[in-house]
Amino acid sequence: NYANKHEKNHGPLLNAGTVIKTNSNQRYATSATTGFVVRELSRMASIVPPQEFVVRNDCPCGSTIGPAIAALTGIRTVDVGISCWSMHSIRETIGVSDVDNSIKLFTAFFKHFRKLDDSCDF
Repeated sequence: NYANKHEKNHGPLLNAGTVIKTNSNQRYATSATTGFVVRELSRMASIVPPQEFVVRNDCPCGSTIGPAIAALTGIRTVDVGISCWSMHSIRETIGVSDVDNSIKLFTAFFKHFRKLDDSCDF
């Protein structure tokens, strides 16, 4: 909704793939490791590569429950989702192909994660 709030080349687009949310102020839980896992799972499943959403460093942003879950449990966490116009309004809009792509990504997680995790030295 606010193009001036995110990095110019890292804004989400509808129908362009699942979105990985990253913030240098740790408002999102994505780390280099967990972002890699999502990108690699997409590659392994031959689906659309995920989009990278990055809020500008000088702009405050909301947060997700991801950082709290990661801190409290020690579980590696990534913030992913579907791009959306007018989030939290009565007229939210998403792209249909993004739903299909996300289902394929989450299916790939359950199918390939163990093999990928075992092959990496995180």
